Amino acid sequence: MTLCYCCSGLTYAQCCEPIHNDHAKAEKPEQLMRARYSAHVLGLVDFVVNTYHSSCDAEQQRESIAESINSDWRQLEVLSVENSANQDEGFVHFKAHFADHNQTYCLEEKSRFVREHGLWYYIDGEFPQHQPSTKIGRNDPCPCGSGKKYKKCCGK
Repeated sequence: MTLCYCCSGLTYAQCCEPIHNDHAKAEKPEQLMRARYSAHVLGLVDFVVNTYHSSCDAEQQRESIAESINSDWRQLEVLSVENSANQDEGFVHFKAHFADHNQTYCLEEKSRFVREHGLWYYIDGEFPQHQPSTKIGRNDPCPCGSGKKYKKCCGK
């Protein structure tokens, strides 16, 4: 019994595996986002490419998507989920932690998902800009909440 890679607390078989096998099982944007993260952990390039919205032309970017997947993904934190006034649009704000060349990084994004023909797709995202009220020192805790020093995390 393997816990799901998306840090939901459920087993992989209860959480992301059914969505990896059938994209239509993602009934909410958060479920698709978690499945996309788990696909990064598992190296499921086809799943990631196929769950981009068609306007993103992900197939043409397959090589760069594969490169981004080829990292040591460590943890997912879902910070918030927002519904839009449009029932076919939703947002998931998350932090994904990964390691690369003995450095740990935090990717924070507010992703936008759209539903088309009954399926949710990732379409785009924005990187929240944190405006600290005071200057963050290199040895201060990182404001992303990783528990690491700013210089070893988002301050790179």
